[in-house]
Amino acid sequence: MNRVFLLLSVFVAAALLAMTGAKPIRIVFFGDSITQAGIKPGGYIDRLKQRLPADQYELVGAGIGGNKVYDLYLRLEDDVLAQKPDVVLVYIGVNDVWHKSSHGTGTDPDKFVKFYEAIIKKLRAANTRIILCTPAVIGEKTDFTNAQDGDLNAYSQLIRDLATRQNLPLCDLRKAFLEYNLKNNPTNKDQGILTTDRVHLNDTGNQFVADQMLPLLTAAK
Repeated sequence: MNRVFLLLSVFVAAALLAMTGAKPIRIVFFGDSITQAGIKPGGYIDRLKQRLPADQYELVGAGIGGNKVYDLYLRLEDDVLAQKPDVVLVYIGVNDVWHKSSHGTGTDPDKFVKFYEAIIKKLRAANTRIILCTPAVIGEKTDFTNAQDGDLNAYSQLIRDLATRQNLPLCDLRKAFLEYNLKNNPTNKDQGILTTDRVHLNDTGNQFVADQMLPLLTAAK
């Protein structure tokens, strides 16, 4: 009798496990105010949630306005690693460039790379998969007269080089935004194509970013 009961218990446990299935892959989006807004209704993270099966993906926002790369490093343990993510998508760099002129701060290129490498090292130590993103725009003019175009291109290249050296997938938003604006901004507008204010995303921009990220997220499954 005890043996029959034991076999029945094992069968029920196996059946429940099969019904439950594997847990969803947890993806943390780590960044600044663009990421912070992305989790809100209509934001790019919210749009990705609508397109990815909830039983297979759990998307978590970890963006804070004004953050630069060293801010991400300082809050990595509490805001990201504590959530035990499977994948972390790092989207940073706008404020490291923008704040040089707007706040008199910013991040020097060598420090930017060192902090970024330190973030990657900690994520890898936690067996977390990583996706890097280049910063998109600070102004949408297509003739390279946006004040921060030079620095934004340089920092985007630093991230591309990091992705290559570290053998990590890259969502090259800088390249994608420039190509989109060349086709869709014939009057050389400063904003209003993919952004509301030269930096933060409008509805079209949120959809565009979601479209760029989606293939990388499904590849991470």
